[in-house]
Amino acid sequence: MPILPLNLAVAWGLFSLAGLAMLSGVWMWTFRTWLLHRNPGGAQPEKPATADGMPYAGMRIDLADLRERIRRLEAIAAGIDMA
Repeated sequence: MPILPLNLAVAWGLFSLAGLAMLSGVWMWTFRTWLLHRNPGGAQPEKPATADGMPYAGMRIDLADLRERIRRLEAIAAGIDMA
């Protein structure tokens, strides 16, 4: 097998790298398009509310937990010990 000159080897390497970059870009574009096609609007599907229009109990518990965390952080910022 003949040894390629350095110029030709570098050119082949750069062209291969450019081709790989283009293929990767096309793959990422098609994957993004596929994801947007699966979920139009890009938003997460909403969980339906209960019959009375209230959110699920798990969502209310999460909200109460967040409020408690905020109270604790505000107490720490104010220098109050809530232990």
